[in-house]
Amino acid sequence: MCQATMTTRGPNLSARQQSTPELLPEPDRPTHRTGPTLRTDRPTPRTDHLTRRLLQLYGGLALYGFSSALLVRSGLGLEPWNVLHQGLAELTGLSMGVVLTLVGAAVLLLWIPLRQRPGLGTVSNVLVIGAAMDATLTVLPDAHGPAPRVTLLVAGIVLNGAATGLYLAARFGPGPRDGLMTGLNRRTGLSVRLVRTTLEVAVVATGFVLGGTVGVGTVLYALAIGPLAQMFLRMFAVPPASAGSTVVAAGRSGPAILRP
Repeated sequence: MCQATMTTRGPNLSARQQSTPELLPEPDRPTHRTGPTLRTDRPTPRTDHLTRRLLQLYGGLALYGFSSALLVRSGLGLEPWNVLHQGLAELTGLSMGVVLTLVGAAVLLLWIPLRQRPGLGTVSNVLVIGAAMDATLTVLPDAHGPAPRVTLLVAGIVLNGAATGLYLAARFGPGPRDGLMTGLNRRTGLSVRLVRTTLEVAVVATGFVLGGTVGVGTVLYALAIGPLAQMFLRMFAVPPASAGSTVVAAGRSGPAILRP
């Protein structure tokens, strides 16, 4: 009987062993974490930082073209480079925005012998400001009477300073005319002030001869744009990205003031 009992239990034990699943590690089975999970549908701080810089870049460039158009419609004088652009527009029959774009591209070619490196902001400067200016001039009529003209002049100068702060604070590289100034400063050893003054006197004189508008607005712009740009640069300064972030297409930006 004992032997029979043992014989009976043997197969039962073997069947139980065979029916019990073997607990082995399954490397392909996904593990469940009990800690906090990372949500990929939210932008990372690095993405937020780059997005803000891009918005400042293109918002500033568009605002620059808009503010320059206000100065044109005021008829009281333009910023130095736009005196040249307006004179060339009168000579060629092209729009001011198209002339601004072509002159910007030509100035950018002068960066090659000066060994200047353009950034995203440099190329965007050439493409965006002229288009924004032409779009504004298409819908904005000339001002008539002292009060509307002065209003457009003051608004144009203040908004131009804000546009300068937005654009430069984004740190995507200087405009083509600023790069020309800093490049000549580095290559010739002359001071930035002397190089800037020489360039602007030359473009204003040439533009005036060609029919560009020089007036009280030109002088007021020259006096006000520096302090305004400095104030708006501080206001729109972008804080540094978090450690380990990658800067995309950033160029060097100096203290020079953005010009169209």
